[in-house]
Order: sequence, then C-alpha cells, then structure tokens
Amino acid sequence: MLDWISDANLAALVGLLGGVMLGLSARMGRFCTLGAIEDALYGGSFLRLRMWGVAIGVAMVGTFLLIGAGALPAADAVYLRLAWNPLASIVGGLVFGYGMALSGNCGFGALARLGGGDLRSFVIVLVMGLSAYVAISGPLAPLRVALFPEAPAEGTLPSFAYGIERLTGVSASMIGLIAGILLLLVMLSNSELRGAKQELIWGAIAGLAVVTGWGGTAWVLGNGFSAIPLESHTFSAPIGDTLLYLMTSTGNTLNFGVGSVAGVLLGAFIGSLFRGHFRWEACEDPRELKRQIVGAMIMGFGAVIAFGCSIGQGLSAFALLYYGAPVTFLAIVAGTALGLRHLISGFAAAE
Repeated sequence: MLDWISDANLAALVGLLGGVMLGLSARMGRFCTLGAIEDALYGGSFLRLRMWGVAIGVAMVGTFLLIGAGALPAADAVYLRLAWNPLASIVGGLVFGYGMALSGNCGFGALARLGGGDLRSFVIVLVMGLSAYVAISGPLAPLRVALFPEAPAEGTLPSFAYGIERLTGVSASMIGLIAGILLLLVMLSNSELRGAKQELIWGAIAGLAVVTGWGGTAWVLGNGFSAIPLESHTFSAPIGDTLLYLMTSTGNTLNFGVGSVAGVLLGAFIGSLFRGHFRWEACEDPRELKRQIVGAMIMGFGAVIAFGCSIGQGLSAFALLYYGAPVTFLAIVAGTALGLRHLISGFAAAE
C-alpha cells in the first residue's frame, strides 16, 4: 500500500472517519435506534424513524453508485459471501432487540453515550463485547454453529438487487440506485421531515458514513497487498475486537472495526462538547445496572446470531439490499417492542 502506513492501519483510518461521522450523528442529530422506536411506539412521532429511512436511502444510493462504477466488488462484501439464514435473522434480531430494550441502548448508542461521559454505557460496551466473542469463538460458538449453520453463498448473491437482476436483466447497480432514490423520495414526501433540517442532514451523514466504509475498505483491498475484509460499520464483534486490541496491541493489529469504535467515541465526545452536553454520569440503582448487564449480554449474542446489529444490518447490510437486512431490522423492532412492554408492565408491576 503506502510506505508509511500498513493496509490494516489504513482500513482502521477509514473506520475512524466513518465512526466520527456516526458519533456526531448520534450526539448532534439524535440518531438512535432505540430512541426512534420509542418515539414511534410511545411518543406518536415517526420523525426519527424517517431519519433512519434517509440514512438507509443515502447508504443505498452511494453503495450502488460504487458498485456500478466498479469500485466495490459486491461479491466480496461480508454480508454477501454467506448464504442467508432466515432463522438466524429472525431469532437474532428478536434477541438483539429485546436486549437493547433492557440495556437502554444498542452497542452503537452505548458508545455514543460513553463518548458523552455516561459511565453506565461503559458497562454495556464491556459486557456486549465479551458476550459477542463468547458466541463467536468462545464456549457458545459450537452451539451457535449447530443451531444457525453458515454456508457460502452460491449462485446469485443474496441481495434483492442481484435477485431482480437475474429475473429482469436490469443491472443490480441500477436496481439498487432506483430503490435508494425511491426510498428517499418517500421519506422526503413527509412535510415534518422536510422541515426538520437537523434530522435530515444528520441522517444523510449517517448514511454517508456507511458508504465511506464500503468504498474505503474496497479501495484498500483493491490497491493493497493484504486480504482485509470488505466491510462497513457494525458494533458487535468490533467492540470485542477493540477490547482485545487494547489488551494485546503489541502482538495484534488494528482493523476497520477498531477504528470505527474509536471514531464513534471521538465523534460523540466532540459532539457532546459542542452541544454542551458532556457530563460524567454513573448508575446509582443496582437494579438498573443488573438490567443493563443482562440486556448487553443478550444483545451480544443476538447480534452474532443475526450477523450484525442495528447498524450492521439496519444500515450496512441494507445498503447492499441484503436479503436478511429488512427481516433482521423488523425482528429488532419487534424484540424491542416486547422488551419495552416488559419493562413498562412487567418490571413496574413487580416493583
């Protein structure tokens, strides 16, 4: 690659850039999965869900522009290299969503809050990273593989764009581009969103962060000498990677995920300072802390089963029109709704 930087470190820099954009989106634009679902279910506001729609639309348009230009070999993307497992998407999404409701944040949201000084989120980050690795390569890995086996993708890539291309002959890049534009038009047809300039801008920036991930790692892969993964942002296994790197940096290397995690922390820190929201916070209620630990543990397992979290499946995989992305995202919403209902009725009644 370059004389002064390795391929792995360059990929980490790409992750850092996109992570900063996501961290800023969270703190400056209130870009949050759980918050968007709570607003829709209990606040009667769909503004932040539409903000997600903008992010997905921008991510799709940018990603398929890269594919059409030959700058992104879709067949090498992590989500399209394996055959879709519907059961894993549904079960993993439900488990992740339920855990997110219990912990009060997804992995990305916890990092964004930690960047703003919330030490309660530090516990969520630690537990989620550890539990993800327990499911990836730890004691529960054999059980996960047995229940949710993985197989290489064969034939047509597991993407709606490539499936439609096979049926119609229209190029996948054109299909993805049109789908992204249509989604953006649907979102922008809402007058509330058009008037909410902050949500509109930061939703678009979150989508662009995903595009930088796909485009940046594709460039490093195509121009470097190392077989780095072709990936974009997700916050389950990369949190575990970051913990491992911090403990073994002298014998380990940086990667995109570690850079992404660091970027979210940095972007959230900058955004909280700019907003004047940075303050140290800690958990004073043992019951709340217990609930957050259990939720983070469940989230880590669910994200690994579903092959991605709310950002990984909800944005990065959606940008490729991966079959599992909408299914997983809907399962996350359903799991979150169940978890929130449990919190409001079950735990409240028990107390």
